[in-house]
Amino acid sequence: MLNITKNRIDQFIKIDDFKSTAIFKEQKYYKVIRKIIWSFVVLIVLFLFLPWTQNIKGTGNVTTLKPNQRPQTIQTVIAGRIEKWYINEGDFVKKGDTILFISEIKEDYLDPNLVENTGNQVKAKENAVLSYVDKVNALENQMSAIQNEKNLKLKQAQNKLKQAHLKVQSDSVDFEATKTQLKIAKTQFNRSVNLNKEGLKPMTDVEEKRMKLQETEAKIITQENKYIASKNEVLNATMELNRISAEYAEKNAKASSDKQTALSSQFDTEAQVNKLKNQYKNYQIRNGMYYITAPQDGYVNRALQSGIGETIKEGTPVVSIMPANFEIAVETYIEPVDFPLINKGEKVRVWFDGWPTVVFSGWPGVSFGTFGGIIVAKENFISPNGKYRILIAPDPKDKKWPEQLSIGAGTQTLALLGNVPIWFEIWRTLNGFPPNFYQPTATENTKK
Repeated sequence: MLNITKNRIDQFIKIDDFKSTAIFKEQKYYKVIRKIIWSFVVLIVLFLFLPWTQNIKGTGNVTTLKPNQRPQTIQTVIAGRIEKWYINEGDFVKKGDTILFISEIKEDYLDPNLVENTGNQVKAKENAVLSYVDKVNALENQMSAIQNEKNLKLKQAQNKLKQAHLKVQSDSVDFEATKTQLKIAKTQFNRSVNLNKEGLKPMTDVEEKRMKLQETEAKIITQENKYIASKNEVLNATMELNRISAEYAEKNAKASSDKQTALSSQFDTEAQVNKLKNQYKNYQIRNGMYYITAPQDGYVNRALQSGIGETIKEGTPVVSIMPANFEIAVETYIEPVDFPLINKGEKVRVWFDGWPTVVFSGWPGVSFGTFGGIIVAKENFISPNGKYRILIAPDPKDKKWPEQLSIGAGTQTLALLGNVPIWFEIWRTLNGFPPNFYQPTATENTKK
């Protein structure tokens, strides 16, 4: 039958002796059946050489292209007690519309005049800062006045010291002159005594010279006392100069110390003012958090909390909102073995659950109910389900996706690869080989 040898079975066995051969030989439709069988075999062989588009299948669901367009939950920023609901499930809300009002439950914020009282504290502390500023200015003026007074006192003491030095010089000259007069008086007295012994001068002249000598001796003692007193005045003036410097240095140090104390108090008060301002702003912002508002236009899907008077903590989900305006997309998951074959910008066929569809995976052109898509992103890390996530956007060159689609609807996808014969695809599938590695057109152009 396979024409392996020229030996035929009818050379060894008489086929006509068999009943089945006789039956078929007698039937006139035998040739027709044989033609049909051979025609069917030829068709199958030809069919195996038809082109088959390799593809990668995936399953997923409808989502949105941008993260801010996906369903979201609104959480409370602060803890509170539910006081009033302003919406119902299914309502359309605009951005900024009030959804829920909660009241305060923390004892630190229960004062209804908390913001006003904090504002008054800020004003009081600001006035205290101004007072410290005025005190610092006053101390600076006092230090300036002390410095001016010190300069005047020092000039006065220096003048007095100069006068004392001049007086010392004057008394020193007078003292030296008195010494000279004493020498002269002693010489004259001795001469008068000698002349009196010789009889040339009378005793009255000797007595007169003795009296003058005694007066000169008394005068030199007086002059010496004045000279020593003048020296003492110089010492006193020097001591007074040092005393003035020490006194005003002490005054200036005290005023400087008071100034530094005032500056320290001023800076500390300014820090308290900034802290109070921070608290004041926080309290103002917290007052605005009692009203939970819609972050964007959308529909209220579900109220996650219910009742009046129920207490909720910070970060508790309150309500779920579906944005009104969104760009639809599909997220699908593929096997890790197919991940290297997927490239951004490649074409994908998508069909949706509940939408009438007839799909021929190997011939996407004859499928019905599928829609074109383009791969816009693929994750490089595996998802918890053991597959890789692919994001698909509508193909602008293909027909528009149905407007009736809702977020979360199930989808199936076919990522189209290269064309191969059907026999090759059967052989690949039976052996468990992956599809042929597909090089995207964009990458080939880039290489060129």
